[in-house]
Amino acid sequence: MERALCLVMGYVFGLFQTGYIYSRSKHMDIRNYGSGNSGSTNVLRVMGKKAGLIVFLGDAGKTIIACLLTRLLFRSQPELLYVYLLYTGFGVILGHNFPFYMGFKGGKGIAASAGLLASTDWRVMLVCLVVFVAAVAITRYVSLGSILVMICFFIGMVFCGWRGDFGIAAAHLTEFYVLAGLISAMGIWRHHANIKRLLSGTENKLGARKE
Repeated sequence: MERALCLVMGYVFGLFQTGYIYSRSKHMDIRNYGSGNSGSTNVLRVMGKKAGLIVFLGDAGKTIIACLLTRLLFRSQPELLYVYLLYTGFGVILGHNFPFYMGFKGGKGIAASAGLLASTDWRVMLVCLVVFVAAVAITRYVSLGSILVMICFFIGMVFCGWRGDFGIAAAHLTEFYVLAGLISAMGIWRHHANIKRLLSGTENKLGARKE
């Protein structure tokens, strides 16, 4: 019951489509421009750095708020809290990626995943940030940086869970690892078109008008 609540609550928060809302405030629909994606990367390419930052913070922020609510609701269950946080974060990502009122066409969930990182472990978040910045600075491929972040997220969650940093009961560690794997796989799968372009050498670099 608690897991379903976290998942549904997260999905509801994920429905707040910052990119779409922001673009509509500027009398445009971001889904009709660039890659057609409503996430922060496409907003950055089409509408500029300020817009991209606003949308990124909004999409990360909705995960942080949802996770704060989860912490409040389940503070009496420390042995399961981080499992519930992953359910909540996964729900936000699903709502962001597949909003029912937009024909299930949303973003790729990277900013929402960044919010989940900020809500779990600052050390893993820092490593992911360094990896992302380094990858984008060296290659100028935002998609590559995003994919590497999702891989680092999974490794970091497994490592911290194995070390006992999250206080998760041993009986729930496998569930925690599976959730982390699903979140990571979702982020990578949402970049399947980018992966094809990266392999073929046709992926657009940062600064291009299309993703």
